[in-house]
Amino acid sequence: MILQKKVERRIKKRIRIKKNITGTPQRPRLTVYRSLKHVYAMIIDDTSGRTLVEASTLSKDLRDRIKETSARMDACKLIGKAAAERALQKNITEVVFDRNGFLYHGRVKAVADGAREGGLKF
Repeated sequence: MILQKKVERRIKKRIRIKKNITGTPQRPRLTVYRSLKHVYAMIIDDTSGRTLVEASTLSKDLRDRIKETSARMDACKLIGKAAAERALQKNITEVVFDRNGFLYHGRVKAVADGAREGGLKF
C-alpha cells in the first residue's frame, strides 16, 4: 500500500512538472526514467512528439562499458555521457532537464552530471 502511494505521488509530480516543461526543436527535453534495475535517458521534441536520442542500460553498445563498472552511479554517468554524445552528433547542445517526478538525487543526478560532462547545457 505504501509503495502504491509513493508511485501515485511520483506520477502526480510528473504531471505537474510536465505542465511547465516542454521540449522545442531548439531546446528539446532530456527525460530520465529509472526503474529498479535500469536507467533510461531520452531527448524528446514535444512539438513533433519524436524521440531524438536515447540511451539506457539496455543499449547494446553501452552494455560492455557498463559491465566494466560495478557501481550503478558510474553506469548512470555513462548513460548521461552517451546521451550527450549522441545529441551533439545531431547538433543538439541545449536541453531542458525533466526529472520525471523523481528526486534530483542519486542516479537521476548522476545522469544529469554525465550529460553536462558530455557537453550538454541545461
